[in-house]
Amino acid sequence: MIDGKRVLIIMPAWNEADGVADVIKEVHTALPGVDVLVVDDGSADETSAVARAAGATVMTLPYNLGVGGAMRAGYRYAHDRGYDVAIQVDADGQHDPRNVPELLERLDHADLIIGARFAGTGEYETRGPRKWAMVVLAFWLSRMARSKLTDVTSGFRACNRDLINVFARWYPVEYLGDTVESTIAVVRAGYRIDQVPVSMRPRTTGTPSQSPWKATLYLGRIGMILLLALSRRSELGPAKQGR
Repeated sequence: MIDGKRVLIIMPAWNEADGVADVIKEVHTALPGVDVLVVDDGSADETSAVARAAGATVMTLPYNLGVGGAMRAGYRYAHDRGYDVAIQVDADGQHDPRNVPELLERLDHADLIIGARFAGTGEYETRGPRKWAMVVLAFWLSRMARSKLTDVTSGFRACNRDLINVFARWYPVEYLGDTVESTIAVVRAGYRIDQVPVSMRPRTTGTPSQSPWKATLYLGRIGMILLLALSRRSELGPAKQGR
């Protein structure tokens, strides 16, 4: 527990046997009061065995579903076991668990907190069409959320129990759906979103699940989804009132 709250770190992992143990140990060192769930997303290597030996609880999916599918499984686990907070931390070492207390502190004032790479901390950069697509997405989502959001594709996120319950029954599985589509739905349902500046680190092991070109194509797809989202009914129910 941290400050009386049961906190679960959900770590989606696909073929991360070379580095997942180090990430788990870093989490346990920085955050001794949290539980770690590694969702092995159909890995072909020894990710599950390595993660279990490092002290994590492991959920093994029979085949690769992508980050969204792995996170939905993780949220169901958090929901079924009554966790107060769920935080996504990637298994490749890019997310620094020392930033987690800042995310938790900000959760006192919002339902979803994003660890933002483009908010004045660190040197993470992206270029070309991907950069401009992300700028446009951040602009429109900031207007929808009435809160400045600079990095709506960041997977370093924390949510409270209300959203754990929502995400356990609904969470998009398409690439970037776990970030952009879920954020759109959360905003439109009236939940509160904020961000914390974080410094992302270089990937320590493994390879990205998508090429830069595919990522750019998917960002274009997400842009179309954003336009559609403005005119269609939200996938989520309204946020609780009087919170």
